[in-house]
Amino acid sequence: MAQPIDQLKKIRLQKLEAIQKIKVNPYPARCLRQQAIVQALKMMDKEVAVAGRLMAIRGHGAIQFLDLVDESGKIQLVFRQENLSSGNEKLLANLDIGDFLAVQGKVFKTKAGEISVSVDDFQLLTKSLRPLPSSWYGLKDVEERYRKRYLDMIMNPSTKDVLVKRSQIVQTLRKFLVEEKGYIEVENPVLQPLYGGTRAKPFKTHHNTLNTDLYLRISNELYLKRLIAGGMEKVFEMGHTFRNEGMDRYHNPEFTMLETMEAYADYNKNMDLVEEMFEYVALKVFGTTKLPYQGKTIDYKRPWKRIKLAELFKKYTGLGIEEVNTLEKATALAKKMKVEIKDFMTDGEILLEVFEKKCTEELVQPTFIYDYPADFYPLAKQCEDNPKFVESFDIYVAGMEMGTNYSEQNDPQILRKAWEKEKEKIKSGNLEAQKLDEDFLETLEYGMPPTSGIGPGIDRWVMVMTDSPSIRDVILFPTLRPEK
Repeated sequence: MAQPIDQLKKIRLQKLEAIQKIKVNPYPARCLRQQAIVQALKMMDKEVAVAGRLMAIRGHGAIQFLDLVDESGKIQLVFRQENLSSGNEKLLANLDIGDFLAVQGKVFKTKAGEISVSVDDFQLLTKSLRPLPSSWYGLKDVEERYRKRYLDMIMNPSTKDVLVKRSQIVQTLRKFLVEEKGYIEVENPVLQPLYGGTRAKPFKTHHNTLNTDLYLRISNELYLKRLIAGGMEKVFEMGHTFRNEGMDRYHNPEFTMLETMEAYADYNKNMDLVEEMFEYVALKVFGTTKLPYQGKTIDYKRPWKRIKLAELFKKYTGLGIEEVNTLEKATALAKKMKVEIKDFMTDGEILLEVFEKKCTEELVQPTFIYDYPADFYPLAKQCEDNPKFVESFDIYVAGMEMGTNYSEQNDPQILRKAWEKEKEKIKSGNLEAQKLDEDFLETLEYGMPPTSGIGPGIDRWVMVMTDSPSIRDVILFPTLRPEK
């Protein structure tokens, strides 16, 4: 029967006391480390000095075998009693799995063929006071893995592999935009006097010195457009965005977004940009455009499918989207399709809810769905041939929406009217409706050229490209309910 954690911790504290009695500092500030383990593995018959965490201890008496792990790999340590001083022998007896060591010795191959270090000397770098999960109850609880990500990384190497891939994806996106496309990376405020750029509930805070309320940004969009109006032509920001909403396998209230703005571009050009960018990422990071996701194969090779929302809507509902042109008809359709809606929704918002819930599951391969109802995207330009729709597109992969993008509305008078409608939605109870931003309207009155931007959510992209079942698997420290 496994011992309680408190009892195991007590045993380790006793070992710590024994180590201190032989005048060994269990937490020194410096250590001798000349090679990473991956380098030492290639240095047969040479002296090395490596450091890492103990992950296994085998044998006793005249010879002992320990496994040492660092970020680069694992190597076996061989301790022979005749090579140890009396002090080191006592120290070795008080080591545990989880401790950090620095060791010096010659690399050799055992009779079993395992490359190892014959230890001549070693130093304790950190005495661990708690046993690793596999030593007491295992790390099986999913929420516990997210809550104690450091243990998840230690016990599940695949976790670290995914997080490393995330870093590589982000770096490759930056390289593509800066080196291949000539974009400038910028940093816009996270604390904003007025939130905007999309529909979402914000997090609110208060600045004591200014005695004013501020909001954590729900989007970077309006600030990027200000930079376009100021004369920059290609800008992007990749950073944290915050939305005060629910959590599930696709949503975390703090998440990472890539947002771009390009002058003299429209949404067609940005469809080209998106598919080129993610094909580039797949090839650079994974070496192929075909990647697995939850039992399916996603191919990021260009060109991607492009389908009008109206076409897909009719395929799945049997109705032309313009036929459902009143609130009553939209409500009746939602009821027929068994889609839950809120009382304050407009007919356009209901249609979009029906579309997202009932028409997108089969969009497995990367697909652009374009020309959305104007009612839902006040910041987008209307289609010239039909002002009931806007030049917008969403990216779908594996049935998931991966980012909203559009040709930006740069007519301040049209935008003002659209935002006035949003004010009415707020009065009707839609707390996610957009706020009217007088400062941004003033920006547009000075003039902003035709502009288009993209806004892919990085966490979902990493989730799909690394075959991870939940967004929490690709966020280092996801938001969790506080422990009691």
